[in-house]
Amino acid sequence: MSDTTMPGDGGNRLANETSPYLRQHAANPVDWYPWGEEALAKSRAEDKPILLSVGYSACHWCHVMAHESFEDPAVAEVMNRLFVNIKVDREERPDLDQIYQLAHQMLARRPGGWPLTMFLTPEGTPFFGGTYFPKTPRHGMPAFVELCQRMAAIYRERQPEIARQNASLLDAFAQIEPRLDGAAGMQHATLERAPLLTAIAALKASFDPDDGGFGSAPKFPHVTDLELCLRHAVAGEAGEDRAPDGDALNIVALTLSRMAEGGIFDHLGGGFCRYSTDGQWSIPHFEKMLYDNGLLLSLYADAWAVTQDPRFAQVVEDTAGWLLRDMQSVSGGFYAALDADSEHEEGKFYVWTPDQVREVLAPEEYDVLAPHFGLDGPPNFEGRHWHLRVCRPLPVVAAGLGRSLTQCEAMLKSGRAKLFAARARRIHPGCDDKLLTSWNALAIQGLARAGRVFGREKWIEAARRAFDFIRGELWRAAVVSDGGGEGRRGRLYANGKDGEARLNGYLDDYAFLLAAALELLQCRFDGGVLGFAEELADALLDQFEDKQQGGFYFTSHDHEALFHRGKPGHDNATPAGNGVAALALQRLSFITGEMRYALAAERTVGLYFARMRERPAGFATLLTALAETLEPPRTVILRGPGAALRTWQRALSAHYLPGTLVIAIPAGTGDVRGEPGAFANLPPLLEKPMTEGSGVNAWVCEGVTCLPPEPNLDALLEGLSLRHSITSGWGAQES
Repeated sequence: MSDTTMPGDGGNRLANETSPYLRQHAANPVDWYPWGEEALAKSRAEDKPILLSVGYSACHWCHVMAHESFEDPAVAEVMNRLFVNIKVDREERPDLDQIYQLAHQMLARRPGGWPLTMFLTPEGTPFFGGTYFPKTPRHGMPAFVELCQRMAAIYRERQPEIARQNASLLDAFAQIEPRLDGAAGMQHATLERAPLLTAIAALKASFDPDDGGFGSAPKFPHVTDLELCLRHAVAGEAGEDRAPDGDALNIVALTLSRMAEGGIFDHLGGGFCRYSTDGQWSIPHFEKMLYDNGLLLSLYADAWAVTQDPRFAQVVEDTAGWLLRDMQSVSGGFYAALDADSEHEEGKFYVWTPDQVREVLAPEEYDVLAPHFGLDGPPNFEGRHWHLRVCRPLPVVAAGLGRSLTQCEAMLKSGRAKLFAARARRIHPGCDDKLLTSWNALAIQGLARAGRVFGREKWIEAARRAFDFIRGELWRAAVVSDGGGEGRRGRLYANGKDGEARLNGYLDDYAFLLAAALELLQCRFDGGVLGFAEELADALLDQFEDKQQGGFYFTSHDHEALFHRGKPGHDNATPAGNGVAALALQRLSFITGEMRYALAAERTVGLYFARMRERPAGFATLLTALAETLEPPRTVILRGPGAALRTWQRALSAHYLPGTLVIAIPAGTGDVRGEPGAFANLPPLLEKPMTEGSGVNAWVCEGVTCLPPEPNLDALLEGLSLRHSITSGWGAQES
């Protein structure tokens, strides 16, 4: 299809795109353009406003609006006549989604969502926006066609007002970016712990003590907030005699328990849906996103390490199994998402009737599963279907049936397996098979963390396959000369699809992949991974850092110019790239000794500190970076023969040590740093001597300050459990 194909030819320009979401709209009668110069130039040349529609393939309400309006020739005729219509996949273009979601929030004074519907001037500045609009007016929302006609008239007739609004909007965007006071900047900022404690207090105040989570419906996992609470639960309050915080631990444990019991979790196939529509985690919007599950794998693994709750271990097992079974491509990368809908119905793949379950199970299995999953009660989805969630704990079911818990566990296991097999024969939800770098990085980190905690090599290998895919297919390395000699620089691409690397990488791609590399290094030391981590860090500093103010832009310095270039610091569904970058760079500096990384991290924390002090909500990842700036992470370097080293690694990994990096380096090979499997030419901070014999020695360091080697594992674990600095508690020596 040529770029001049029109809707009347049986399709539009989206058929040329690789995004599954854009391709879903390729047969619409709407004359859709992808975002690009062709569409923007047409808008300028014809002085036509732009109708921008942003969504993603797994989004239920995106499908609804498409079926109602974009597939209707009469609606399409109005859109084509009045606008240049641009369709954007928010997962491919988070840069566009971020700025137009923020613009919607400023214009409408309420949060946005998907589908996002924005009306823009030919320069790309929005003058009106909303989310889903129905084809016919309902629930106080105007009909979509009427809205289009009204917006086109406003554009024609009220240009002076639009110009004034545009100027105000651009000024508002400029005001939201953090800035340091005074030209000297960071050295005048006094960092302290108060914002952390304020944030924890606010999370305690918004916590739902009955059903877990924060606030009321709809409920999202808020993984970064829960991670902050878990870290605080172990570290406790500031001061020499910190004590664990039981209330903060309860926030995490209760929330994860309720989520594991609820319908947001897939009790047959594993994995979590994006959010719950109710306050009890019962009924989700049924899309399953890669990023949620990568983040939750890490969190549940860490929570298990603290609580030893077997439910958390089962969630990790089932979610990792889903990722490897349904989401990992033959290339090693992980697909982006599974759709909420199948056969044009939301949740159809997942829901049941009691009769459908009876047909699959033996009577003794049904007797257990029906009360356990609520099949003996009224329907909980759209008044006619049952979505599985834990309604009665298994011990209660066993007592009611007069059976042993062991018998009921066996019935539950066999019954789940039969239902899973029966469900597998249904028509599956669509899979968005693009391979997003940032989301893959979250999955890599989650699988590697879970594999390390539970000693599961299969999960670690799956994480490493995905990492190798990104490094091999979505990274382009180059050797450059900067006047001080040659160095390696490269570019990361944001998306892999159909064997093609596409789109400039964003801050999240680099920062999340750097964090994933550090997690993999703690699973199995590899000089090639360490060398690549340094290349990623150098690219972050070269391509994204604001050298004057500090912090990192979301887009690279050579990215397409948009009407705003932001440095987002708040967490959303994924952690803030600035927070992850600060954490990862600081940790990398303690491995490599490269102070440029630590200084960039400190500048980033300093840039956002005033905002965090003023209103810390939403800054959980940057608050964690603040915590590690105030109390730098501890590095444990293990040296010894491979088998003994693995025993020590396993013992350390089973403990929750959020402020500790464990790097185990076996006897080296002759390879050089930067090549796979290399252990020689280590950075000086890691270059600890091997000792004679079959034992392991551990060096515990903060920065360049290290203790004498510790040859006893129990003594090491006891020392690491102390919550004060090694310089005050263990009598440090210089390395």
